[in-house]
Amino acid sequence: MELSALIAALCGIGIDLLFIRSEWEKRYLRSVILKGLASLVFCLIAVMALGKVAASYYGFARLIAIGLFFGLLGDVLLNLRFVIPKSGQKIFILGIVAFLTGHILYLAAIIPISDRVAILSIIGAVLAIALLIYIFRTLDPKPVFKAFGTLYLGAIIIMTTIALGNIAGGSFNLLFALGAVLFTFSDIVLIFNTFGKESRFSLRVVNLLSYYLGQSAIALSLFLLI
Repeated sequence: MELSALIAALCGIGIDLLFIRSEWEKRYLRSVILKGLASLVFCLIAVMALGKVAASYYGFARLIAIGLFFGLLGDVLLNLRFVIPKSGQKIFILGIVAFLTGHILYLAAIIPISDRVAILSIIGAVLAIALLIYIFRTLDPKPVFKAFGTLYLGAIIIMTTIALGNIAGGSFNLLFALGAVLFTFSDIVLIFNTFGKESRFSLRVVNLLSYYLGQSAIALSLFLLI
């Protein structure tokens, strides 16, 4: 792991904390800029790694790097909905689509290097269905959110389940799986805090920090392919 990448990740966390403070102060335009900058950091970490990964892993690492850039797009969109509240629902859905694209790219990267993909995918699908049943019984999101949310949660939970099934494969697999778990946890917190009866900023902080740490872990994991 390169020291420069670790320093960049720490700087990104610092920017993310500034973003959280800005959102707490309801300075939404500034929040969009800071969130975009924080997310740009984990994208740049992935680009740094691309210049060093072994040639046999380059195509794999490139898919993950592109997935991280879709995460950057999703971050900007999810916060842009506060700047343009009249189009908030449409922007939120576009953000979900951006993140969904990122998860599909993660899946495209890890499936070829995974064993027992079929059984792990089935386990992930069962877990996703169980979670969705609980969410729909507990919360009452609009139908459009249910449709996109079903696709999104299905993709991220299957991706995370496959990643967890790979953890015995080495340090890259372990760090990538940690990032996937943190990302999934972040999204679950986001769902309940967004569509629940009461939204708490403390949960928003948990959501944002676990998300950023998850994406950073995924980006840093690429350095373990050198």
